[in-house]
Parts: sequence; structure tokens; C-alpha cells
Amino acid sequence: MAAMSDEAARPKRAGLRIGRVFGVPVIISPTWFVLAVLITILYSDVVASALPHLSALGTYVVSFGFVITLCGSVFLHELGHALTSKYYRIKVNSITLEMLGGHTEMATEADRPKVEAIVSLAGPLVSAVLGVIGIALFIVVPKHTIGAQFAFQFAVCNVLVAVYNILPGLPLDGGRALRAIVWAVKKDKHLASRVSGWTGRAVAAFTAIGGVALYLLQALTLLGLVFALMVAGVLWWGATNAIQIGALGARFHLLSVGALTRPAVMVARGTPLAEVLRQVGEQGAFGAFVVDSAGNPTALMHTGAVKAVPPQRRPWVAIDDVCRTLDALNCWESQWRGERVIEAMRANPLPEYAVFDGDQAVGIVRSVDIADVLDPRAKPRRSRHTGSRDDDATDTVQQQEDHRS
Repeated sequence: MAAMSDEAARPKRAGLRIGRVFGVPVIISPTWFVLAVLITILYSDVVASALPHLSALGTYVVSFGFVITLCGSVFLHELGHALTSKYYRIKVNSITLEMLGGHTEMATEADRPKVEAIVSLAGPLVSAVLGVIGIALFIVVPKHTIGAQFAFQFAVCNVLVAVYNILPGLPLDGGRALRAIVWAVKKDKHLASRVSGWTGRAVAAFTAIGGVALYLLQALTLLGLVFALMVAGVLWWGATNAIQIGALGARFHLLSVGALTRPAVMVARGTPLAEVLRQVGEQGAFGAFVVDSAGNPTALMHTGAVKAVPPQRRPWVAIDDVCRTLDALNCWESQWRGERVIEAMRANPLPEYAVFDGDQAVGIVRSVDIADVLDPRAKPRRSRHTGSRDDDATDTVQQQEDHRS
């Protein structure tokens, strides 16, 4: 139930959009309906024990109320993240409710440890306050009534959400708070992600072991054990992802647009694609700019579009038809380094970008080369100055498309 951040260009999530709250879209994942059935079945025994006078139908109706209460509790928890993020001018893309909780998707990360900590703890704080209210209601409402049962559900849901999310391991909110502390102390948020990821793995292991132990002690049903193991699996996956992202981020400082720039040819509008590829191959280049009559670059060859054109058609297709117009999102500065490069890629994922030194186009940067820098296991590619004039231009385009960032 941790608040999560991601790139603004992320594809839309599958799910049912049920509305907007404070301008934030609220989505119910299809997996939530699995939760509804699972919790209704699991909790029906508790309801039957507390309210034995209810019919079988009434028992399941009240048990389903626990699903609705849990969903509402998770939503209010995530709304705490969302509103706090908006207060700090962090764009919130959506709130998603799903089988094993929910999350708030933000377009950008917090820029300071303090903000990271406040945003991460906002959700558990909301849940804790609601849990106290639920306990108070349970105390004053007459016992052995449906009202007492709903008060109990409200208290349990919010206390459970608050307590579990405060555990110090990613992807939980407590893990984000721990990451903020390590970030503030060590001045390295990537190291902080790795530390919080490892503690998250410990929480996941504890959840799995605890579920098995309770099942062996007959304090948990088989269905409950399966649910606990599912939660542990999701936590382990999220923690592992945090460790990997932290390791990746530790290599961001190696990125330099200037060092990764590849040569590109300059061609006039209307030049046949076959001729452009011939020039690319002869000059050992890795792309092409289209220039206007004054020699100013206006567009950049799009390798994906080139690949889609059959070889026999390339003499009859103009370069203009397989280009992207240059704009602020696909034009980079040669001085860019580190996280500035990553931010630019997140804002507009493309296979290649135009590189400028001031007003002069100096070449292109390919996303596959950036991926190679970030992946220590990748084989080194040729430097920008070692392209062979005998290389086939079509193979160059194919090579660019056969890799992903």
C-alpha cells in the first residue's frame, strides 16, 4: 500500500475507473474482485461466530461488508498519500485499488528526503487516526449487533493497514520512510533504495514464515495461508525491484550525452530513404537529420519507421516519411549527464534522440547505448568514432531496433 512513483508516460492501467477525487483518478483493478470473493469467504466464519442469529445469506452480506470497509480504508490511506503529494507539488497520476491493497502512482519522485518521509508516512497516519475512531466506536456501540460488527471491521481494517504499512521495508510505507532516513544520512538515495529493499525482503520472509507457522498451529485456514503467501510474494517482488532500481541508479553518474553521441548525416528534404541509408553506411553514421534549405535540422530519422519499410520500397519512400519532427522532448544537450538523461528518457521514451551543442546538431544518442552504460553485464559497443565505412546501413538500423532500454 505504499505510494509509488513512476514516469508520466506510463501506459494506462487496466481497471475500472470509478471517478476522480480532488482531481485524482480512482481505479479498481480486476484483481480486486478476487479479493472480494476471498475475503468474504474467509471472514464469514468470524461473522457467524459473532452473530450466530444471522441467516447464511445475512452472514455473507455482513462478511462482504468487511471487503467494502477494507477497500474504503485502503482508499483513504492512499488519499492521504495523494493529497500530501499534491501539497508538495508532486503530480499524482492515479489511485489504484487492487487485490492485495492499493497504491498511489505519482509522476515524479520527491526531491528531498524530508518530503519523501512526510509523503510516505501520511497514509499510515490517516489509517492510525481512523483506527482509533473505529476502536472508540466499537467500545460505545452495543455488543453482539451488526453495528458493533461494522465498528469492529472498521477498526481492524485501519489498524491492520496502519501497522503493516509502517514496517520498515520497501515497497511498504515504512520502507519509504527508512529510505528517506538513509538518504538523508548517506546523501545517496540509490543506496537508500537498496537498503530498504533488503529490509523489505526480510518483511516478506517474515510474512511467509508467520503464515506457515499460524497455519501449522491451526490459527489460520488454508485459504488464509494462501493469502499470506500471496502478500509475501508481492512484497518480495517489490523489494527485489527496489534493490534492482537502486543498483541501476548507482550507475546514473556514468551517463554523459557528449560521450554517448553517435555521428549522423545531414540530408535534404525529399531524399529517397535508400540514398539516406547508403550515406549512413558509407559515413559510418547511426542516423540522419533532415535539414531545410538553410541547412537547419528540422527532423530526425526514426529507426522504427525505417525498419517497417520493405527494402524494395526504400528507393521510392522519402526520408520525410520516416522522421520525427525535432522538438523540446527529442532534442538533448551534449552537456547533459546523470539523472537529467534519465528524466528526459522517462518524459519521452524513444530509440534515439538528437544531440545539440548550442544551436548546432552534433549527432544522436541511442537508448540502447544508454542501456549498455547502465547494465554492467552488457558487452561494450563501438565508440562513436569507430564506425566502419563498410557497415551496411540497414544492419545499423536493425541493430538499433533489436535492443531495448
